[in-house]
Amino acid sequence: MPSTTDEGDSRLVGPAVPGAAEHRAVAGLLKSCHPVPAAGVTVLAALLAAAFGLDPASAVRAVAAVAAGQLSVGWCNDRLDLRRDRAAGRRDKPLATGAVRPVTVGTAACAALLVCVALSLACGVPAGAVHLICVAAAWAYNLWLKRTVLSWLPYALAFGLLPAFLTLTLPGSPWPPLWLTVAAALLGTSAHFANVLPDMEDDIEGGVLGLPQRIGRRGSVASAAVLALASCVVLTVGPTGRVAPTGAGVIAVTLALCLYAAAGPPALTRGRGPFVVVLAMAGLDAALLVLAGGAPLTGQPGP
Repeated sequence: MPSTTDEGDSRLVGPAVPGAAEHRAVAGLLKSCHPVPAAGVTVLAALLAAAFGLDPASAVRAVAAVAAGQLSVGWCNDRLDLRRDRAAGRRDKPLATGAVRPVTVGTAACAALLVCVALSLACGVPAGAVHLICVAAAWAYNLWLKRTVLSWLPYALAFGLLPAFLTLTLPGSPWPPLWLTVAAALLGTSAHFANVLPDMEDDIEGGVLGLPQRIGRRGSVASAAVLALASCVVLTVGPTGRVAPTGAGVIAVTLALCLYAAAGPPALTRGRGPFVVVLAMAGLDAALLVLAGGAPLTGQPGP
């Protein structure tokens, strides 16, 4: 950083310390990337990479690619929603409050996307192509699909292909077993229904009518819970074709949460609680794979 001097004094002074405005801008930029879901997906990718036995270098590249992709998607989302967030008076959105400039967030989204492309392809062309499909699906959601009855599709596609991105980085480029792809797709769709709950009323007023907004808050909570339960069942049964005692316990807990979400008090549907629960289920599912040493990869070699 260039040094500065006082007028009439040639003595060198220390580097300028960023002021409150710079700190607010940095904090606003970080908040605009949707840090909770971005961190959740990145941690899930790291746990799955460990379960599949990726070597450290490959795991770091793959997880970094996922993190960059999530940053690009989050910043893209907030930049595209700027006008609607301002109209709704959203005080929790840094762009809407002016804490960070639109050009800053837009530039960050594009830069993160370029980094994501480079890191993804560094994992190999087959793996990189799969991950870029995931990221393209997420951008398509931001640009258009979030307003349609197909709003769930990008989540199902992106989450469903996440295990394939990781396994394709392994020697021989194996595809993951079908049960794992199905379980991940179910979990991603569940996350979609839970993720829209905090902003559902603002979305409807702003004309964003995805599938969750069309079926309402209670229907979305029930859908998120049922889909999470289905994902848990597939992950428990898929590796061996049977339910072990530990797996039965996990299913029982998930079933209890599902019933509570579907028939519990209305207060359950408020806030980000359901989304946090779904992320916790995702972490639990991935942790089960890690503790089991990972399931065998029975798919066919990739191209």
